[in-house]
Amino acid sequence: MSALIAVLPGALIALGAVLGVLAFRPQHARLADALGVLDPAPEQAPAARVEGLERAGAWWIRVRRVVADPVRERQLVLSGRSLTAHYTAKVVGAVVGLLAPMLVGSLLWLLFDSTPALPVLLAPVGAVVGYLLPDLALRRAGRAISDDASEALLTYFDLVTLERLANRSAIQSLHAAAELSDAPLFRSIRLVLDRARLEQRSPYADLTRLARDLELPALADLADVMRLDEAGASLARTLRARVRELRDAHLTSAKVAATQLSERMTVWMVLPSLVLGLFFLVPPLLTLATSG
Repeated sequence: MSALIAVLPGALIALGAVLGVLAFRPQHARLADALGVLDPAPEQAPAARVEGLERAGAWWIRVRRVVADPVRERQLVLSGRSLTAHYTAKVVGAVVGLLAPMLVGSLLWLLFDSTPALPVLLAPVGAVVGYLLPDLALRRAGRAISDDASEALLTYFDLVTLERLANRSAIQSLHAAAELSDAPLFRSIRLVLDRARLEQRSPYADLTRLARDLELPALADLADVMRLDEAGASLARTLRARVRELRDAHLTSAKVAATQLSERMTVWMVLPSLVLGLFFLVPPLLTLATSG
């Protein structure tokens, strides 16, 4: 053990030097990531000025040439977080995971005059765990993010219907409804509508593309319904019927999820009964086994 402790600091210094060289070495983007940059991404708010800890995330993205995959990009847009904020959490988590075991080892050395090797060995593991933890949390919250986006979209449908009943045109109804909330989905829709207005064209194709990028087909249905305004069709009744259908589908999906959760809970409810049954069955079985 003493030989391991003597060799370990030099090995960690060499490993740190290698990782430092690898971190600052120019990276070549993968072909898939380069093509992903050329492909239109989901609409999100313009990048704000990076301040504070977010500079660490911006630096990491710039050095490593990070390109988010479509699934992660969609989850970040629907949750209202930027890629810089996400990678800031990853970098901070890696630093905390690296320093926490070393801090514990330093305290043990100061208090008990001992140099345990375990905290030093756990430092790289903590750095990796801290770096991956934001990704795991984002993936775990994927269902909740999708449910919130669906609820926000249904609310947007209702607001568009009310604006249409107030004798506004289709495009005016879309704009007025999008201005009533700062939810992430509303911000994305507002950006699409503002861009189409500045380019002096109808926003329906852009809304359809946004629906495809965010995997919200109901938004494409809204664009198709509002496009009927150009043909002089009455939209209020059509919108209310479509909202009713979407709410019924959303309620059915929620009931199915609740049923699945209840079925998973029944397993834990049965376990105490099985344990109690074993308490009554084991003594007779032991008696039979010993009597033979």
